[in-house]
Amino acid sequence: MKRKEFIQKTALLSAGFSIGLPNFSFSKKKHFKMGLQLFSVRDAMKFAPLDTLKKLKTIGYQDFEIYGFQADTETIYGYKSIEFKRILDDLGLSTTSGHYSFPDYFNASADQLNRYVDQCIQTAINLNSSYITWPFIKPENCNPEGFKHLSEKLNVIGEQATKAGIGFAYHNHGYEFEDWGGTSGHQILMQLTDPKFVKLQMDMYWLVHSGKTPKDMVAQNPGRYVMWHIKDMDKVTRDYTELGNGSIDYTIMLPDPKTSGLEYLYIEQGGNFAESSMQSAADSALYFKQNLEGLL
Repeated sequence: MKRKEFIQKTALLSAGFSIGLPNFSFSKKKHFKMGLQLFSVRDAMKFAPLDTLKKLKTIGYQDFEIYGFQADTETIYGYKSIEFKRILDDLGLSTTSGHYSFPDYFNASADQLNRYVDQCIQTAINLNSSYITWPFIKPENCNPEGFKHLSEKLNVIGEQATKAGIGFAYHNHGYEFEDWGGTSGHQILMQLTDPKFVKLQMDMYWLVHSGKTPKDMVAQNPGRYVMWHIKDMDKVTRDYTELGNGSIDYTIMLPDPKTSGLEYLYIEQGGNFAESSMQSAADSALYFKQNLEGLL
């Protein structure tokens, strides 16, 4: 290429950067807020929710997944959802998902379930949350027939939520991957639930605990794991522990967030705290920011 032609083309390209070239795509890396499932600090939230949220913000948490919605009073941590949203707004925080008491409605009538789902949807709307989530299945329903019935419920709830503009997801534990004579709860869910209505919240601890890997699960169901729960496993007891203290090396374990369909992530620790729930939340946050945040 002659020097004159090179200068002309270089100038044209430089101009394109200033005005925006339609033929070039410059994709920014998505920013994921550091979230926490508030069940991790349930003792603190029970006695001092406002003070706890302030402390969690100081630690670095920006987003939360709620639990414990009271349908009879329509409250969360003692507040009406609109009041709780005002508190979050004043602190510059958000809540993007919630674990609701759907398992209590496993055998409820269609009308009972419909009314409860409407309450959950309205709460999510008031909180400006994107998802309502089915958190677990009770032991007596943990069998092939139970998971077939569960799949029907999930599709119904998911369609109802989707029509209202709210997402719906199912949160896994480990029992979904038990072998029931050549099938499993997870296989039944994947066969019978509609991916348009039922998304997945990946609990990475329980996957690893069950001998699965997050990357393999994402490869099998790309785009469906819209939320992650990240927690570590004690090296001896296999119980929960703070991030970085256990046997799960998330620096190599995390799947590709884009392939996963990831929208939100939450650190979680259900118990077995080294010192206290709040200290564990702080320790896990520090590890996440130093070792995992840059990988997403």
